[in-house]
Amino acid sequence: MNLIDRIEAGELKKETFAVRIGDTVRAHIRIIEGEKERVQVFEGIVIRLHGGGSRETMTLRKVSFGVGVERILPLHSPRLEQVKVIRRAKVRQAKLYYLRDLRGKAARLKELKPKLDPNKKKKTKKTAKKNT
Repeated sequence: MNLIDRIEAGELKKETFAVRIGDTVRAHIRIIEGEKERVQVFEGIVIRLHGGGSRETMTLRKVSFGVGVERILPLHSPRLEQVKVIRRAKVRQAKLYYLRDLRGKAARLKELKPKLDPNKKKKTKKTAKKNT
């Protein structure tokens, strides 16, 4: 491990966000305006993950009042409070730049259903009646 890696290791967040390409996320960003500080929420689709280590960034895209807005957020920034994954989508590409050219329903991504745990028991009517 060289000197730069050791310095950057101290800047990394302890808990990372499990974000993938195609996820619709809600990012809470701390904004400082003059002396006041507030949290701004930016909800969009992750179209790009870039870099590694403390330099890792994600690009979020949303359409606001008919205008496409993209925001690049450093994942290990102290200003990034939290990132919540709203929905996951099935994608086959690492960069979703093609969404910039699509409008309306064409810009939707196919939702990825959560995997079911085979070890988890399904509730049936019989077991539901026994529990009550």
